[in-house]
Amino acid sequence: MCDASRDQISGAILFMSLIDNRNVGQQIRDLRKAKGLTLNVLADRIGKSPAYVSLVERDMAELSISALKGIAEALEVQISWFFQGEGAVDEEERPFIVRAGNRRKLKFTGTGMHEELLSPGFNGESELVLTTYAPGANSGEPVQRNAEESGVVLDGTLVLKIQEKEFTLNAGDSFCMPRSQVHQSWNPGENETRVVWVITPPTY
Repeated sequence: MCDASRDQISGAILFMSLIDNRNVGQQIRDLRKAKGLTLNVLADRIGKSPAYVSLVERDMAELSISALKGIAEALEVQISWFFQGEGAVDEEERPFIVRAGNRRKLKFTGTGMHEELLSPGFNGESELVLTTYAPGANSGEPVQRNAEESGVVLDGTLVLKIQEKEFTLNAGDSFCMPRSQVHQSWNPGENETRVVWVITPPTY
């Protein structure tokens, strides 16, 4: 067997070991609900039955790399979203604590933005998200969520457009938006901007 084949097999074994140890089914369920998707919709997107998706979410069905990749694409995240970094996760901490090295991360290709989930998951009353904007980065098209969104600027400068009004916030400034406010945000400066968002209820 060639070295490349050995590496592929070893990688697959490690990957499946991570799947077994990280409660991926629960993460899939929480993310699906946070996105407002039904079992039927997710099943249709990945070409599987709702019964299969239900079993996966309860960690009662085998989950191949290709199947998880399809689910990740259907939920619009990278496959790495389902793994909390390289560090071991203490089972007693898992429902309550997120260590800095074990945050779930999501990159928005071509936007200059990436996000890290600071909450253990989406099954609580709210979620914490750290968004990092590169200089000039823009959140893209205006969004509208059925959730209250609050936040604080940790570093840099943020322009927050709510409906037709624009506000410039600097480090230490905070904000709160009621549900269903159309908004957009960007970094107008030459330095990185970091913002912690609180979203209630969780939606992604």
